[in-house]
Formats: sequence, structure tokens, C-alpha cells
Amino acid sequence: MRRKFHYQVAVIVLFTVTASALGWAQPAWRRHGCGPLHRDANPGVARLVSALPYEDLSIEERSALLKMREEEKLARDVYKVLYDLWGLRIFANISRSEQRHMDAIKALLDKYDLPDPANDEVAGMFSSPEMQKLYNDLTAQGAKSAVDALLVGATIEDLDIFDLKEGLKKTDNQDVTLVFQNLLKGSRNHLRAFSRVLGMFGQTYTAQYLDQDEVDAIIQSPRERGPVNRDGLPVPMPWGRDCRGMR
Repeated sequence: MRRKFHYQVAVIVLFTVTASALGWAQPAWRRHGCGPLHRDANPGVARLVSALPYEDLSIEERSALLKMREEEKLARDVYKVLYDLWGLRIFANISRSEQRHMDAIKALLDKYDLPDPANDEVAGMFSSPEMQKLYNDLTAQGAKSAVDALLVGATIEDLDIFDLKEGLKKTDNQDVTLVFQNLLKGSRNHLRAFSRVLGMFGQTYTAQYLDQDEVDAIIQSPRERGPVNRDGLPVPMPWGRDCRGMR
């Protein structure tokens, strides 16, 4: 029973990390009695990860964690560049969300004493040649026009969803699964956001990594609110007032 309680608390804490960046841009949650949530989610992530059991990592799990740490950095760094180029608020908002995604992965790296491939934190620099090439190619593409920049954003979220789903197939660790499921939910919300803004320019996104049917299904479905469990199912919020509409 104690383990189940700790798990439920951990799921809710993770919500502070994976809430949609667009939702966090709105200050209303501070004014409507939603006190359990806060912007500085790093301590919460550490508590989340430490609350769940320490389980041996397979080679595949280690590889997935290291890859996702750099992939979330890729998203953050590219979005910062594109915001500076085009001034579209969506890039600044989602870049901050990607930092929280990075923090969630970093908590797992620390727990399992894994080397951090993004330890130097130099923007635009990556340990992985694959990530370095992606960064170079995507920033060059996004520099062509505002529409190209938005297409780059959608492409990155497409890639994130694909790789997180692949990572979930290779792990059974409670903490890794929980973090990946919540990052997956966040990436779906980001893809919806980029698609919505692309629509304002009269453009649509063509899938690059996922099947087009899956991308269309994500885009056409409502934004997901609140944390999810290890099965990707919503977790009820514990406080009385329903604050989900402000995320």
C-alpha cells in the first residue's frame, strides 16, 4: 500500500515537469488556487525518481536515456535559435518545456550514475554526431522562413514521439517508463501546438518519422491535460478545485 501511495504521489509531481509549455505561459494558475504546482520543477523531479525503486538498467535502457537527454536538448536549442530568428512566442514557450524534459531525464541519469552527454550545456553542441547533424540541418531549414521554422518544430516533436515510443518498448523500469510516458504526452501536445500555428499560415505538417495516420490522429485529438501513469492513462488530480483547464 505504501509503495502504491508513493507511486501516485510521484506521478502527480511529474506533472510539474511535463505540463504543456503553452499552458505555462498563462499566469492564471497562480491566481486560481492551484498552489500545488510551481514552475521550478527540478526538486520535484528528483523526488519523483528517488521515490520509485532502483532497478537494474539494460543496455537498451541506458542507450535510450542517453539518446533522449540529447534529443530533448536538440529541441530546446533549436527552438531558442528559431525564436531569435522569427520572434514567434511558441518557440520560446516550448523551449522552456524542453528544458523541463531535459531535467526529467537528468534525474534518471543521476539516479543510475550514467554519464551526461549534455553535461557541458553548450547550446548547439552535441556529443552524438547524429544529433549534431540534426541540429545543423534543422536550424538551417528553420532559417528559411517562419513556416519552415514551424515545420521544423513539428518534425522535432514527430521524432521525439517516435523515439520515446521505441524507448518504451525496451524498458520495464517503473521510473523510466513513467518519465517517458509523461514526456510522450508533452510531445504530443507540442505537435498539436505547432500544427495549430501552421494552420494559421495555411500549412499542414507531413509526417517524417511516425505514420501519417498517427500524426493526423494526434493533431485532431484534444490537448492532453494533467499527468499520466506508466500506461499513459490520465491520473486524477488530488486537490479539490479542478485546475486542469488552465494547463
